[in-house]
Amino acid sequence: MYAVIKTGGKQYRVEPNDILKIEKLEGEAGDKIEFTEVLMVGEDGDTVIGAPLVEGAKVTAEVLEQGRAAKIIVFKKKRRHNYRRKKGHRQHQTVVRISDIKK
Repeated sequence: MYAVIKTGGKQYRVEPNDILKIEKLEGEAGDKIEFTEVLMVGEDGDTVIGAPLVEGAKVTAEVLEQGRAAKIIVFKKKRRHNYRRKKGHRQHQTVVRISDIKK
């Protein structure tokens, strides 16, 4: 069984026991989270597509850790004007394990 969920402005195809790195959600390690924005649920050729969401479907997950992604470098330069700006950024993220999908 699999599902397509929407969280953090992105869509993810998930199955039970998948581990995802998603945009930061509230909760400590060990907490349970429910995703109610389920766009599609499929199982052995039987697919239910929502319009826009599947009624009554939810995906539960367990928070494994809160952390930050790898650093990205933002570098701006204008040639021949001695203009250079360097800035780094690390996005906050949550690592979750999908535990159950319910139709």
